[in-house]
Amino acid sequence: MKFRRLSLLLLSAIMVFVLAACGGGNGNSGNGGKAESTDKPVTEATNAAKETAAPDDGALDHSKPLKLTVFSTTANYAGPQTGWFAKVIKDKFNIELDIVASNLTGGDTKISAMMASGDLGDIIVFGDDKNHYPNAIKGKLLLDWTQDGLLDKYGTDIMKQFPKAVEKAKVAFGGGSAVYGIGNSVATNPSGPSEGKDMTWGPDLRWDLYQQIGAPEIKTIEDYLPVLKKMQELEPKNEQGKKTYAFSLWSDWDGNYKMTLAKQFANMLGYDEIPDTAVYVKADEEKYYDFLSEDSWYMKSLKLYYEANQMGLLDPDSLTQKFDDVVAKYKDGRMLFSWFPWLGAANYNTAERTAEGKGFALVPFKDELMYSTGFNVYGGNGIISIGAKAKEPARIMEFLNWMYTPEGAMLSAGSGTAVPNGPKGLTWDINSNGQPVVTDFGWKAYTDQQNTQVPEEFGGGDYYYGSNQMNFSFVVPAMENPETSEPYDHNLWKTTLERNPSKLDSDWRAKMGVLTAKEYFEKNNLLAVAPQGFTGKEPLIMDKTLEQKNKQIGTVIQQISWKMVFAKNQAEFDKLNKEMHDKVNGLGYADVIEFSVKKAEELFEARKSVK
Repeated sequence: MKFRRLSLLLLSAIMVFVLAACGGGNGNSGNGGKAESTDKPVTEATNAAKETAAPDDGALDHSKPLKLTVFSTTANYAGPQTGWFAKVIKDKFNIELDIVASNLTGGDTKISAMMASGDLGDIIVFGDDKNHYPNAIKGKLLLDWTQDGLLDKYGTDIMKQFPKAVEKAKVAFGGGSAVYGIGNSVATNPSGPSEGKDMTWGPDLRWDLYQQIGAPEIKTIEDYLPVLKKMQELEPKNEQGKKTYAFSLWSDWDGNYKMTLAKQFANMLGYDEIPDTAVYVKADEEKYYDFLSEDSWYMKSLKLYYEANQMGLLDPDSLTQKFDDVVAKYKDGRMLFSWFPWLGAANYNTAERTAEGKGFALVPFKDELMYSTGFNVYGGNGIISIGAKAKEPARIMEFLNWMYTPEGAMLSAGSGTAVPNGPKGLTWDINSNGQPVVTDFGWKAYTDQQNTQVPEEFGGGDYYYGSNQMNFSFVVPAMENPETSEPYDHNLWKTTLERNPSKLDSDWRAKMGVLTAKEYFEKNNLLAVAPQGFTGKEPLIMDKTLEQKNKQIGTVIQQISWKMVFAKNQAEFDKLNKEMHDKVNGLGYADVIEFSVKKAEELFEARKSVK
């Protein structure tokens, strides 16, 4: 989830002859001495007809448009891909995408309906590899990439740069030979924290308001509530006269298990969940706990939100709104707290506001130990696949392979979890010293995505919806680009770090004694890095009986969790808590715990492969 996400990757190798035959586009091939700051860079218009003309050298024929249905279980947008990303892939591959998002149309119910239909579309994005992905393989709904030499011919960059990811795909889900998909956020780096300038989680506060109330020390997570109350009292309404809140929740990321926004504080203490299980696992130790136990930060989060609601700090729209509604509230200055840098800062911190010293920035608590996802040569649990009934699978394979190349990664590395770089020549370019540099237009787009209109020659529309809407991070943005010798993430470029900071950045850096949030955690030894390994065996999977039981338990947990947050008083909160535990225990929660512990042990074994 979304939570979007996180930051870092890619690798080497110039495009193979198949991709080279595709021609220009907004690639990463230029290196001319462009000016370091241009508001609207001028580029040569791309002739799509020329780009996709039928080749005579044995390469794939792009002369006919290829419209692909992308079924994504992680996307937060449904409909045709538009804007700058649509133009790039249209010009380069003559491909058009139509996104089907289960998040917006019924969650697991939509996924089940799609699977029952026997056709999942042309490209499929799975949020994890736990249930739907192996079930789709068993149902013969996914294409084997090794069929007819598809991966060998058109996936050469994947094969060359990420052999461990291919190995995992074969061993874990392909019976040792087939490849039905590749994991997300893959890297070539074997170890270390994979995040970029910012970590995945914060917490971030409105730095300007926090300073105005005296920047009180925050020792524990619970200490945020009185601090946020003082901030709310200082700024009770935004510029449009609408009420401000500390927390604004949304339910459309919940799926059918747990309350998604009740796990982030566990991440800030060095733990993360194993999806669809009942345990939270320590990043760098062989420790785990039952997430429904009294001391679990899932349960403590429910209590925190309950108390926030009692204090008037929780947005009452939380029960009914969607993620996009929350994004709009951050943008409008109605929020005071953000779990993620890519939510608060990305939507509120415009150039105008940060110049005034206003904006979201990291405000850590004393006991914080940040969970960090290590670089993963095997690829993450998110999976991208090709449908068994896909149209022209060779062209799809060519397109997916390109997303793992330096050119593709420079365009959209981080999509779904961070702000992608966008098109070369518009939002970034190469300066006279051969360094990647963000343009003036790029800074506008990155800091105010939805209000920044992209020139028509680059696809038009706003920058936010013009980005890759599949919501799948192909490579880790923090990985070094072999063509620039710098990370893909524009936030980590030397030219970015040396750029004149805003008033907000200057104040934060002076008080924190570091340049970035990541540096703060590294400098103070407050990172718990989780190695990303592989057991070399097929993963443990719930049998159908336990899977059904787990879904019933998850539904109970999710529904009652929301009720607990909005309980009228402590007595009702306690009553609902007891009701939830009684119901899940009656449904066989002990069996889920037993399986969950085995998954934790499996994870510990996998980590040893990269130590």
